[in-house]
Amino acid sequence: MPKHHQEGDGRPCDLALHSNYSSSELRLDSERVVCYHAAVRWELLKDVSRIVVKLGTGVLTDSRKQPDLGQMEQLAAQIAQQRKENREVVLVSSGAVGAGMGVLGYEKRPTDLAELQACAAVGQSRLMAIYEKLLGAHSLSVAQILLTHDDLQHHERHLNARNTLVTLLRHGVIPIINENDAVSFTELKFGDNDKLSALVASLLPADLLILLTTVEGVIEHFGESNAKLLSVVERVDAELEEIAGGTESATAVGGMASKIQAAKIVMRSGIPMVIASGTKRETLARVIGGEEEGTLFLPHTAKLQGRKRWIAFFHHPKGALFVDNGAKEALREGGKSLLPPGIVRSEGEFEADEVVRICDLDGTEFARGISEFPSREIAGGQLKRVEVVHRDNLVIL
Repeated sequence: MPKHHQEGDGRPCDLALHSNYSSSELRLDSERVVCYHAAVRWELLKDVSRIVVKLGTGVLTDSRKQPDLGQMEQLAAQIAQQRKENREVVLVSSGAVGAGMGVLGYEKRPTDLAELQACAAVGQSRLMAIYEKLLGAHSLSVAQILLTHDDLQHHERHLNARNTLVTLLRHGVIPIINENDAVSFTELKFGDNDKLSALVASLLPADLLILLTTVEGVIEHFGESNAKLLSVVERVDAELEEIAGGTESATAVGGMASKIQAAKIVMRSGIPMVIASGTKRETLARVIGGEEEGTLFLPHTAKLQGRKRWIAFFHHPKGALFVDNGAKEALREGGKSLLPPGIVRSEGEFEADEVVRICDLDGTEFARGISEFPSREIAGGQLKRVEVVHRDNLVIL
């Protein structure tokens, strides 16, 4: 079965396994395939009650790098409609640096950290004032949440952030989240708001993450005459990552490549994700209504629980443990703890109780876990029959 399905391309979905039609019949009938795509969407999204919506810089600012008030107004109307339908909505909003660029006279996104932070400090207040006005017109209240990676990595602060968000949602408030760019530095940054939105969705957890951007979704052969929208993505692989590219926008950061990385996080967390156009009206309603809108990423059936999500996604690992094939199989297939005999080598310096990457002999990371011992003791070869990473503290990616 194919892993990625183009809109109306006549290829069968995995759900064809549960149908009364064979794969060959489905290949011959594109209408049935479209119906299956619709069935997948409807089944996943029919009970959605909590959504995270990420608004990209390109859909929030105009060609002058200023906030596009008309565009933001129609987005606010879409968000208000979802609230009227009793869905909780969290916004992860880009655009602060872009808005600040216009005020401070920058033509291109600065590369100097102090200049970026200055743009963010100016732009963030402008954005919040606009959101408060536009959503206030729909009798909705907003709250500003500025985060650094360290806020979500530290377990107690991680839980506090979640409790704050849940409390705001319970009171009908729309949290508007951005990275605290005015004070963050490289080692503490999320990298981009696509990743931040995926982490927020995983933190809550949300029922759905929607990334609104300037394109319709993931497009194969982008910019060519045979360009096609991928309607459904079952698994992120090398082929899909090759399709995804960066961005040449003067205000944005990650482009499609960062959105694919965000998909990895939420899919493993058991949360569906949709990439869709933020410049069209009614996009949110169409997505949640199960219509063919954007690219839908299917969640894994093996959903990670809260603590495992925290281990897997909310850390900058301090080092890596490279294991032999026997240990890899025991961890992945047998659900075992990592023992010293399976460790070939250790890289990086880390202390006990810090998260490390677990890689195979080819260097491919396949798991993360909390090490029970510091790197110096592991590298010294003195450990015997102990659990270096206990299975309760280990996540297969």
